[in-house]
Amino acid sequence: MVGREKELKIRFVPGQCELVEEDVDIPNRRVLITGATGLLGRAVYKEFNENNWHAVGCGYRRARPKFERVNLLNSVEVHDIIQDFQPHVIVHCAAERRPDVVESQADAVSQLNVTASGNLAKEAAGVGAFLIYISTDYVFDGTNPPYKESDAPNPLNLYGKTKLEGEKAVLENNEGAAVLRIPILYGEVENLEESAVTVMFDKVQFSNKSANMDHWQQRFPTNINDVASVCRQLSEKRMLDPSIKGTFHWSGNEQMTKYEMACAIADAFNLPSSHLRPITDSPVVGALRPRNAQLDCSKLEMLGIGQRTPFRVGIKESLWPFLVDKRWRQTVFH
Repeated sequence: MVGREKELKIRFVPGQCELVEEDVDIPNRRVLITGATGLLGRAVYKEFNENNWHAVGCGYRRARPKFERVNLLNSVEVHDIIQDFQPHVIVHCAAERRPDVVESQADAVSQLNVTASGNLAKEAAGVGAFLIYISTDYVFDGTNPPYKESDAPNPLNLYGKTKLEGEKAVLENNEGAAVLRIPILYGEVENLEESAVTVMFDKVQFSNKSANMDHWQQRFPTNINDVASVCRQLSEKRMLDPSIKGTFHWSGNEQMTKYEMACAIADAFNLPSSHLRPITDSPVVGALRPRNAQLDCSKLEMLGIGQRTPFRVGIKESLWPFLVDKRWRQTVFH
């Protein structure tokens, strides 16, 4: 079933334009996405919107005109949008996710990653909405992978600690909520700095200068479209089965260091990689990172939920608009 609403549209005719009302179909399944202006949030919004959900995204600094402007630290604004929209599902993507930034802005980050998440969970419970809280593999210390949902977390850095505290705040305030832990993300970016994967592209392209690349930390790069699909599948399963709740893991299944990712990117675009230098020592600057926080995803797989895009396929789709050599833009998909 779908509802019908009036929507104002501009109609152009020769010599003039006019504002007209048209009937539009509105799907009856409603989802609210926080952080909808961010890397993952945009993909989640698109995934639900294209699969017969009425999706509303909210953001803050970059929200309008496409998304609702909501300050998640303002409990009144959060209460109002949830009461007005009455979502069936809320996907909570908004967070400060840069470990080195978290270390320098601990109080502000705790407000967003922990306090706001707990409040959102409470508001979701008030309207019976299924909340998916996006968390991270950094809740683990990386010494004994792969990690199941039941394994004891032990975050090494403040980012992982705030996300773990956020998990606890969500589940304490909403026993029917879900936590979805995911690793390093990449996908369609607005700028290369949006992802710790895509940010390497300039170093790959400019082969006239050697570049040091981490070859110590084991990562599992995961496409944002795959995570978005998992969120939708999980939501649709939950609407049929209220017992679906708690903690889940999703991840790509290709183990790669940043050096190996950079080489794979070079290979995808037929670029040289001899200027890339693997650094096998543990990083000595910035927030501590786990060596290998591989996530066991069998819990979701047993529910028939999942989607994985091969890294070389996904990274080519993500990065080709940023190619410096314009000739490759014309040939990379042909």
